[in-house]
Amino acid sequence: MLQVQDLALFQQIVRTGNISAAARQFDLTPAAASAALKRLEQHLGAALLLRSTRSLKLTPAGELFLQHCQNALEALAQGEQAMQQLAVDIGGELRLAAPSDLGRNWLLPKLDTLLMRFPQLKLRLELGDRVAGLQREQVDVALRYGALTDPALVAFFIAEVPRIVCAAPEYLQRQGTPEQPLQLQQHNCLLYMIDERTFDRWRFSGPQGLLQVNVQGNRISNDAELVRRWAVAGHGIALKSALDMAADLRAGHVVPLLQDYPAPKLQLHLVCASRHQVTPAVLLLRDELRRWVADELATLQL
Repeated sequence: MLQVQDLALFQQIVRTGNISAAARQFDLTPAAASAALKRLEQHLGAALLLRSTRSLKLTPAGELFLQHCQNALEALAQGEQAMQQLAVDIGGELRLAAPSDLGRNWLLPKLDTLLMRFPQLKLRLELGDRVAGLQREQVDVALRYGALTDPALVAFFIAEVPRIVCAAPEYLQRQGTPEQPLQLQQHNCLLYMIDERTFDRWRFSGPQGLLQVNVQGNRISNDAELVRRWAVAGHGIALKSALDMAADLRAGHVVPLLQDYPAPKLQLHLVCASRHQVTPAVLLLRDELRRWVADELATLQL
């Protein structure tokens, strides 16, 4: 691959007409600068300069490549300036609401890194699973699972996130491993509730189409983080977002089950109450979330 320093060195050699002079400006020896020029010519498959004891002269290929080289270096410089300006623009307070489990176990370390990159940014993070209006939550933006029902919201689609049925190896050793969804009715399922609704009807896709299974268990919570902890502790089987369980899957604390019967995916959105709240910080968070989620799901290979 072309190296930016080799491009800049080539441009400087042309400007100075002298390899040694250009090398000094890059804190290189003349031999290292000559090697870099040779490496560039070998990569391009063409001689860029005609060398003599007294002068350097561009070849026709060198004249053509120089223009592209200058354009590339100018574009990189402009990109660097844009990133520097972005760091200036990304400031103020960002009030973010996120689901409890996703926020604590997946999002938090990524936000820590983001704050290190943009020290002018101040974060107020509210974690919880109750879905209230953004005005009531007094936040600028919220990260939410599920289909959106309020058309007044400004919504940025982040990703479709797989859901997985999972359990700790210890539980499976004691109780056995279900091979198809209906066998979940003979297992202790860890249930999640929100706004007084318990999610005890788990849906799957299989060879015969959609299948709904009514499950039950001795543990129910309105805190998704607690359901995750119960699963890791070996108390039963959970149906969870793959992002919530990513670290536990990699560590082997839980294993995925019924992979031939996928549950419906969850839509993940970043939402604002109005266009006025779509700040540069919100747009940055949107882009980073899309990249973070894509990288995580690619790693899990679900």
